Amino acid sequence: MMRRLFTITAMAALATGGFAHAQSAPATYPTKPVRMVIPFPPGGGTDILARLISNELAKQDKWTVIADNKPGAGGTIGIGEVVKAQPTGYDVVMGQKDNLVIGPWLYRSLTWNPTKDLTAVAHVAYTPVIIATSANSKFKSLADVVAAAKANPGSVTYGSPGNGTSIHLAGDLFEKAAGIKLSHVPYKGSNPAMMDALAGNVDLLVSSVPSAMGQIQSGKLRPLAVTSAKRSSSLPEVPTIAESGYKGFDVSTWYGVLAPAGTPANVVATLNTHINKLLATPEVKAAINAQGAEPLAMSPADFSKLINTEYTQWKGIVEASGVKIE
Repeated sequence: MMRRLFTITAMAALATGGFAHAQSAPATYPTKPVRMVIPFPPGGGTDILARLISNELAKQDKWTVIADNKPGAGGTIGIGEVVKAQPTGYDVVMGQKDNLVIGPWLYRSLTWNPTKDLTAVAHVAYTPVIIATSANSKFKSLADVVAAAKANPGSVTYGSPGNGTSIHLAGDLFEKAAGIKLSHVPYKGSNPAMMDALAGNVDLLVSSVPSAMGQIQSGKLRPLAVTSAKRSSSLPEVPTIAESGYKGFDVSTWYGVLAPAGTPANVVATLNTHINKLLATPEVKAAINAQGAEPLAMSPADFSKLINTEYTQWKGIVEASGVKIE
């Protein structure tokens, strides 16, 4: 009996030790390159911010961070790739509002849930959406757009980074607020939408500010309005949609780093500490502001709360829009 008890006890100890070892993280992190998945094509707001953080981690902390663009399906493909990765902290993703809290309500075939299958690591920045047009456009103000759309419903076109993105839905919400009908043209990312807007192939561009900032600064894009409740500090001369006559209008987007569910807490804490440290530096603040975004550091718990709250809120908005993607 004593021999049997010893055997059972020993096996339990080995099992417990094995489990603890499998769940623990190395004392030093990182010891090899970290892959930063970017779920959109190069050139958009997500890509710009992800590469900024990756480059600064390499520059200031001597980490090796590899930026890896995995676009498609409104950013949900890249998110899904990280969901399936090993939870070691060596595969992370720069997610954003579109693919984290809106995409799951749009794509019927999506198999992951942002509140269960991902670990919030670090909030990076937030930004309003902007409505802009080519510098050669006949539209000089938002009022001009509304007048043209009312005179000929559906005649005014706008490009967005894709069906069901927060940017597309910001355009949809503006249509409802103004009582007009616009024609939406979805693209596979912000950059191709912007190129067609500059060429005059679509009348308007609805975009994140970081994606459009370079062309606005060069004078090639004319900003008409931002969708946030207050003006962008990077574009203080551009009125809000609320100021343009549609009180209460407020839509913005945000960006942050996430890892697979089950990533060890000490790895998450290390990533959060290093990213938050970057966000506090004058160089990174200035770089984010230059893109028309506002840096905002959060703890993993606060970032997780933001995702959970907006995931619930956007369900109703998506259902009201009637947008569904197979």
